[in-house]
Amino acid sequence: MDNQINIVIGSWGSYNECNDRALGSKWICLNDYEEWSEIEQELTNQGFILNGIDEELFIQDIENYPIESANWDYVHPKELFELLKESEVLDNEYKFKIMQAYLEVRSYRDWQHLVENYGNDWDCDIYLYSNQTLLDVAYNLVDEYYGDMLESPLSNYFDYQKYADDLTYDGYHETSYGVIQIW
Repeated sequence: MDNQINIVIGSWGSYNECNDRALGSKWICLNDYEEWSEIEQELTNQGFILNGIDEELFIQDIENYPIESANWDYVHPKELFELLKESEVLDNEYKFKIMQAYLEVRSYRDWQHLVENYGNDWDCDIYLYSNQTLLDVAYNLVDEYYGDMLESPLSNYFDYQKYADDLTYDGYHETSYGVIQIW
């Protein structure tokens, strides 16, 4: 499963006290949990005192999630977990890829607002052309919509690169996952 998101959770109390838990929890795979209370139980099993010194939690490290999309000092682990569950990216690899591509061009807060407003339909106005470049998408769109008009040899005179460049004005963005179109 490619859509596993792992985090290390720390607490400000332990961090400030420089105690044994200052380095945070063991890696926690968010896909393994259905409810936040299960993660709290895991932290308690690891020695966290959630009703005391370890009350204020923070994300200390994260894997398989674009770290540059958010200021992690202000994102509570519970907030991230519940957002991932509501968006269904932990259960759906296609939604996970769309989220990853989206977060390359937009911020965590933008994605958070989408999920809060649309729930698991947050991606209804987003399309991912997996493993394609803007030039690939330009060729495909021209072929799909104008193929009959641009029969050879007329297609030799069409500037596909210019059209690909202009797609960026219509909400198309090239990412490491392919081209994402955001309406």
